[in-house]
Amino acid sequence: MSASEGMQVLGVWVHNLKPELVELSETFALRWYGLAYLAGFIAGYYGLRWLAQKRLWVVGPEKVADFIAYAALFGVFLGGRLGYVAFYMIPENGWGYVLGNPLVIFQVWNGGMSSHGGILGLTIFTYFYARRANSSWTGVGDGLVIFAPLGIFFGRIANFINGELYGRVTSAPTGMKFPKELLGREEDFHAAMKDAVSVDPEQLDGLWNNYLSSPATGQGQLLEGVLESGRSNSAIIDAIAGYMQIRHPSQLYQALLEGFSLFAILLLLRLRFPHIGHGIITGAFFMLYATFRIIAEHFRE
Repeated sequence: MSASEGMQVLGVWVHNLKPELVELSETFALRWYGLAYLAGFIAGYYGLRWLAQKRLWVVGPEKVADFIAYAALFGVFLGGRLGYVAFYMIPENGWGYVLGNPLVIFQVWNGGMSSHGGILGLTIFTYFYARRANSSWTGVGDGLVIFAPLGIFFGRIANFINGELYGRVTSAPTGMKFPKELLGREEDFHAAMKDAVSVDPEQLDGLWNNYLSSPATGQGQLLEGVLESGRSNSAIIDAIAGYMQIRHPSQLYQALLEGFSLFAILLLLRLRFPHIGHGIITGAFFMLYATFRIIAEHFRE
């Protein structure tokens, strides 16, 4: 990221990271969010294979690849997406939105996965997997829960890069400004975007007029265009910075708590007590995850 992309306004960084790693065309791009899932699956595969080779998991090394593939499809993606639809999409938009366009359920490329749904999906998947393999359900879970936090870690980093799921207003030195908060404040959004467009009307007038004629669809496009232009013109970010509040980067807090710290504790527990009974590590995961999540909720918006 260049110096112009990481701009400081009165000593507070304004988040303006690009969510795409590589844009392959106007309609398709390689996004950090997708790479986060890929990194989680790769880490899970090699980690579980290592555990299996050391005989610290009830699943054999030769079965790890199939386990990860099915867990990714039926546990993470199916559970995570259905969880998002149930916990977020329907409450925010109503049943009519989903029933009127059922295909929206499968449009994961537009974003929208639930960590709670993913955990529930993996729990159900491991139950049926263990029954089919005639293995201990909690024994299967004991391996999975060690490396699942790495997926959470990568996912929260991707949330941060996307500038979503930001935290509460703060005066802490770790605070920063997230432009996406303007989407929930109509008057401030309008004023901020008007100021931004005045800095570079040649580049932004088209998006501004589109927003004025169709606010519902043009709002997101206008903000995206302003942020894109702001990566090469710091005056644009300066123009909108005053409309934003300083907030906790709670995504990073969660990455460290629910992600890396939870992974390290569970891995240490597995290595320190190799003959520990089935289910203890799984139980530790749920207790620690809940504890870390409660802590993180004090910082989340």
